Amino acid sequence: MEREVYKGQIIRITEEEISGVVWERAYLPDGVIVFPITDEGKIRLVNERRPHEDPPQRIKPVSGILEHHTGTPAENAQREMQEEIGLKAQTLENFMTLRGSGTINHTQHFFLARGLSKEKLPNPDGEDTIIGTIELTPGELREKLLNDKIKWSVSTLGMFRLLEKLNALG
Repeated sequence: MEREVYKGQIIRITEEEISGVVWERAYLPDGVIVFPITDEGKIRLVNERRPHEDPPQRIKPVSGILEHHTGTPAENAQREMQEEIGLKAQTLENFMTLRGSGTINHTQHFFLARGLSKEKLPNPDGEDTIIGTIELTPGELREKLLNDKIKWSVSTLGMFRLLEKLNALG
């Protein structure tokens, strides 16, 4: 039987003995990761303060914790864009869902956002967390990923899948 050994605001840790072996599991919140694409075909990313990370600032996609009680993953993705970069998408395409199970447990929903228009919502994380945005061509994004100019994370898997998708679309 699974036993909770830690519960924080974000992470929950459990242990379970199975056939004489103690297995640890970490449960992270489900999330949304959004890649807004401009009319010129550039990918808009966020330059954000991350005081709990090293380095304390990084380039990342629009992202947030999936709040199941406030709607679907697409509705959460739309809201995160409006809060973080003040844009709303005419179309959102869920192009990948990544489910982790076993040691690390969570689900991430990746979206491609097109038809962007200005529509800002207040950012509950604080307006000063976002330093600005940058727009990269697919080639520039690939170069930054391969040269470690963008910190690797779960989002990176989505970036490579996004580049594959955009390449296929021509």
